[in-house]
Amino acid sequence: MTPEITLVLAILAVVIVILITEWIPLEILAFLVLGVLALTGLVSPLEALAGFSNPAVVTIWAVFILSGGLTRTGVANILGRYLLKMAGTRESQMVFVIMVIAAILSAFMNNVAVAALMLPVVMDMAKKTRRSPSLLLLPLAYGTLLGGLTTMIGTPPNILVSEALRTNGLEPFTIFDFSPVGLIVMVTGMVFVTFIGRHLLPKGSDAISPDDLTNKRFLTQYRLQERIFRIKIPEHSALIGKTLAGSHFGSRLGLNVIGVNRGRKTDLAPEITEVLRAGDELIVEGRLDRIQEMNNWGQLLSETQVNENSSLLEYGMRVANVELDSGSEILGKTISAIGLRNQYGLNVLAIQRNSLRIMENVKARPLQEGDSLVVCGPVASIERFGKAVSVGKPTIMGESEVRSEYRFGKKMRIFSVPYGSKLLGQTISESCLGDALDVQILCIVRENGASMVPTSDMHFEPGDKLIVTGISDMVAVFLMRGLEGVFVKDDEDSEDISILENEKVGLVEVLLSPHSTHHGQTLQDLGFREKYGLTVLAVWRKGQAIRSGLRDLPLQLGDALLLFGNWKRLTLLGQEPDFLVLTENMQEAAREEKAKTALAIMMAVLLPVIVGWVPIYIAVVLGAAFMVLTKCLTMEEAYRYIEWKAVFLIAGMLPLGMALDTSGAAALAAGTIIDILGTYGPYAILFGLLVITFIATSIIPTAALVVLMVPIALQTSAGLGISPFPLMMGIAMAASSSFTSPISHPANVLVMGPGGYRFMDYVKVGVPLTVLILVVLMLTIPIFWPLFP
Repeated sequence: MTPEITLVLAILAVVIVILITEWIPLEILAFLVLGVLALTGLVSPLEALAGFSNPAVVTIWAVFILSGGLTRTGVANILGRYLLKMAGTRESQMVFVIMVIAAILSAFMNNVAVAALMLPVVMDMAKKTRRSPSLLLLPLAYGTLLGGLTTMIGTPPNILVSEALRTNGLEPFTIFDFSPVGLIVMVTGMVFVTFIGRHLLPKGSDAISPDDLTNKRFLTQYRLQERIFRIKIPEHSALIGKTLAGSHFGSRLGLNVIGVNRGRKTDLAPEITEVLRAGDELIVEGRLDRIQEMNNWGQLLSETQVNENSSLLEYGMRVANVELDSGSEILGKTISAIGLRNQYGLNVLAIQRNSLRIMENVKARPLQEGDSLVVCGPVASIERFGKAVSVGKPTIMGESEVRSEYRFGKKMRIFSVPYGSKLLGQTISESCLGDALDVQILCIVRENGASMVPTSDMHFEPGDKLIVTGISDMVAVFLMRGLEGVFVKDDEDSEDISILENEKVGLVEVLLSPHSTHHGQTLQDLGFREKYGLTVLAVWRKGQAIRSGLRDLPLQLGDALLLFGNWKRLTLLGQEPDFLVLTENMQEAAREEKAKTALAIMMAVLLPVIVGWVPIYIAVVLGAAFMVLTKCLTMEEAYRYIEWKAVFLIAGMLPLGMALDTSGAAALAAGTIIDILGTYGPYAILFGLLVITFIATSIIPTAALVVLMVPIALQTSAGLGISPFPLMMGIAMAASSSFTSPISHPANVLVMGPGGYRFMDYVKVGVPLTVLILVVLMLTIPIFWPLFP
């Protein structure tokens, strides 16, 4: 094994690990790969950048624009509405028709775009026919994947293998060379899903009205009934006169106020400017432990505010400044994750970051190099912390410095635990005190005068005095018994969320669009509540309902957001290209007057390619240009419809495929395959390559997989003296058959949320479907593409 082969294989191993784990964005991985290959001399600098001008890459991004033109002009909508009329109400017929429509569209459009386009239609179809969406959405995703197998422009792997043949001096596949094998695979897959696979899908109730069916699905999928409560605002509460925004229910407690009962009037989805009054009954959605925390704060007696001239020092505590070393093991971690209070008996009062002194939300901030911690606790605990962690020597502050530099007196308050309190016998952890509010219990002073820094397993005792610090306005509102009153779980309506729907407000599921620019951003970053006036009650991600910490949750493709709000605002959200509201009547109106123009452009692209007049990469670029010139879609929409991650990933992986070939690594891999399977004949070689590709496509992006498999397939065919065409056809078909997991293809991820699927649902249907397709490929490929030239 030469040094070049060793180096290429090492780079390949790192690339595969990152492709699977996605430790870094795949676009950045692509840039790093081409840079490393050029620096190590495995490819020349020009070869490293050649991927961006590769005809396959050009074809792929141009096809994305053509697909966007067909989407925005409503061509797919028109065809879909026409064919869905044929679906009837029989379950098997509905599944088959949905898959047929998805497959026809995906033969000439981007698979993910087709899935996104048809999702609202299929959701409405499920509602009208009283079927669970879970019975129809996975067939929709699989239909898009199967349809993509039938033409060269149906999926990027087909384009890549065709261009690889041309690059290596072989006759490339034409646009319909994939059709004979692809159509047989498509029909086989549809028949399997229609008559066998649908019985393996999760089933919901279908014997109730459409509205009740939707409500029941929300109840079971998001378990809303566990999180709806009523809060009574008592007389003389500190909350009276404050707006909902000013009450900090959402930002500090994670509670969504979804309604206000005032006398005989109920105002659902109130504005954040709504002013609270005495006697108001708030309908809130949130965690029970947040309510429990509020109840427990109400069990304390507020004695006094700590005198400004006093400090923690009089309770036997000391304040110290601790500078973090550059290599400290706690860098990047939050104070909560470190467990500073439980492990070392210390509270962190502030983080000094350069000239910035951070004193709010300290527990949740990741520590950075150069930070200094202002800690409070007994001297022995401070010294122990300094020895146990890679930090500088703690500097104990004097009383005058503590008073002048850190005026905690204005933000400190003393509370006592009275006899008869429900807190007696509870631990700090069980009480939830400080979990929701940015408040710390700095010290507990026992009745006998002993003082200590509380740990999570410490029990409250009668007469305990709690020295707490926190944000002043939150202390005034919440700690001053502002919510003293009734906190009652809404048992009466716990199984009926119809109280959340009427002619003005309702519940709707929304997906992050595949073409959204908001991937990785949080709801807080977007100012979602303020911008759209809607409340996010839960997020369905990868088979689980996330119902807490939603403000700071980075959004991902496939996330289903359960929204509550005014119907007019929900309809306006449907006009936003970044979100996909799962009901057809809330979608942005298509430019159906341009549908004939878009179809004409598509025909003008395909016909010259079919007869061989124009290379496909030139035809699709011209077609993309005319889609914009004729205003079938705008330039901004054209940019949005391009899947830049796929484009950059392919452009960066192509030089790696070249390095595998030129270094001899591909020949080495081919030789290993021949040594293992060659004695069993060329059919065993085909079978082996198909199995490897089927397994890898479940965990590696399909385009990157094809780029890596192509040089191995070409070297294998050359080593055995067999035709490369059946091996290349097999790799393209297997790479695009991504049925076995939700992460194997974006179309699978997209339907996961609204379908309420879990990982095993894909395995139960996808694995037998994959095995069946493997058998079909082994039977059909040698017929249409003989192994021997």
